[in-house]
Amino acid sequence: MLLFKKKFLDDIRTGRKTQTIRVWKVRHMRAGQLSYIPGVGYIRVDSVDEVALNDLTDEDAIPDGFLSVQELRAEIERLYSCDQLCAHRVFRIRFHVLPSDEQRKIREQRRARREGTRRQDQ
Repeated sequence: MLLFKKKFLDDIRTGRKTQTIRVWKVRHMRAGQLSYIPGVGYIRVDSVDEVALNDLTDEDAIPDGFLSVQELRAEIERLYSCDQLCAHRVFRIRFHVLPSDEQRKIREQRRARREGTRRQDQ
């Protein structure tokens, strides 16, 4: 599951935000993986690349929902402590929201699995 601030959800839903920068000890996601964003739905991870904060450019900022790399870096520095930024790795995650028909299929599959598990438990 990927969590986002509410201010980003509309941009994710409309496809204006297709990337996020995360600071993690270890990689949490892989290309091709399905994930869920509360308030948006299911996404498919297109790529996960380790990057250096200093190497980020305006081309990274725009798909992340920012007008410039300075805005993007300011948000990252606001969200993560200096200790985290120094001790952890930085990852650029590119993703796309799945179309509504695929969203529906996944929800139905998950519901069927839960119901099957409940029946087995009884």
